[in-house]
Amino acid sequence: MNVKSKEHTLQIAWKMLIWLLLAQIMVSFVGRSLAPLTILIGEDLSLSNTQIGLLPAALFLGQSLAAIPSGLLVDRLGSKKQLFGTIALLGVSFILISFTTQFYLLLIVVVIGGGAYAAMHPTTNRGILYWFPQRSRGTAMGIKQMGITAGSALAAMFLLPLAKELGWRPALFISCLVLLAVGVLVSYRYQDPADSMAKKDALLTKGKFQEDLRKILQNKQVLLLSISAMGLQGAQLCLTTYIILFAFEKLEMTLILAGLLLVLAEIGGSVGRVAWGTISDKYFAGNRMIIMFIVTVLTGMCALVCAVLLPATPLIVVLCTVFIFGFSISGYNGVWMTIIVELVQKENSGIATGVTITISSWGVLIIPPLFGYIVDISGSFSKGWLFIASLMAVVVLLLKQTTNHTEVKGVDEVVD
Repeated sequence: MNVKSKEHTLQIAWKMLIWLLLAQIMVSFVGRSLAPLTILIGEDLSLSNTQIGLLPAALFLGQSLAAIPSGLLVDRLGSKKQLFGTIALLGVSFILISFTTQFYLLLIVVVIGGGAYAAMHPTTNRGILYWFPQRSRGTAMGIKQMGITAGSALAAMFLLPLAKELGWRPALFISCLVLLAVGVLVSYRYQDPADSMAKKDALLTKGKFQEDLRKILQNKQVLLLSISAMGLQGAQLCLTTYIILFAFEKLEMTLILAGLLLVLAEIGGSVGRVAWGTISDKYFAGNRMIIMFIVTVLTGMCALVCAVLLPATPLIVVLCTVFIFGFSISGYNGVWMTIIVELVQKENSGIATGVTITISSWGVLIIPPLFGYIVDISGSFSKGWLFIASLMAVVVLLLKQTTNHTEVKGVDEVVD
């Protein structure tokens, strides 16, 4: 491929990234709407902190169940075909949530929505892997992953005030209609690269899938990094699930100001997803494990600061802490996903994404409810934040084990 042809392909790639980003923003706008609406849902259904922690756990239970099947499916169908089905399933399931009045029925529907939410990761990750070369892939993945925190920030910014005016059910219903409309547009405009399905026929046999899955499960770097992500994912959901309650109950802020803290955390995460990916591309030559260590340490430090915050703490200190907290724990995901897809063959990127999401999702199933339980039995959010700080120390040790096995290298160095 000559230079002019490569430049043309890269121009198209950036256009396709816009559609993947838009899809990711809207899926996250709806899929992560439970976090800003948590306090209103909790009041409506009279939920405890432990029960509130079960809401993100249910979302990620669905994610863990659907991640590998959706990864397998996108490796066979391509990203374009899977985009609209994923968006449609998420929209319909969250419309059902807006009509649900029983807590346990709510959990079941959230699990279904979580399955659709999970399918977006291998769908969009595969698009990034095939459209972008290694030298710009970290930045592209960071921009795409920014859609998750951007969507969540938009949900906190618009859904919470709208829910206060109309009620959380109408607010969620309206957001689902917008999601479905965007889904139609994106699925029409996005295109897969011409060579992305070149090996399609070789992927269709059950034996080939089992062989590919076995190789990924035997990849120690993928497994160790996925286990590390359990702690990071769990900590991330603790921040987004409980920051409003923490600010409202512990720091005695108004509900609107507490909601703005979630917005700030998600803005920090959005900035972090692009910044960390760009830093890993430009300054660490694709060695992204260094970023994982930095993020983990920053997260532990922010959790320690949150443990000692008081109502009298200057607002600027709270704002800086929450921004850095979000910048670190909500900003690492693009780097994590890039490492995973760079550790395997391109045609197996969907399965690899599914495996790492399945494993990491168990952190979200366990850690947020455990955080809520610690707060319930101790009567103190400080104990919960100290738990997160301790968890980050464990993650550092796991990351050290990951780097002991091998140095992560760009996939193009291995298979291109």
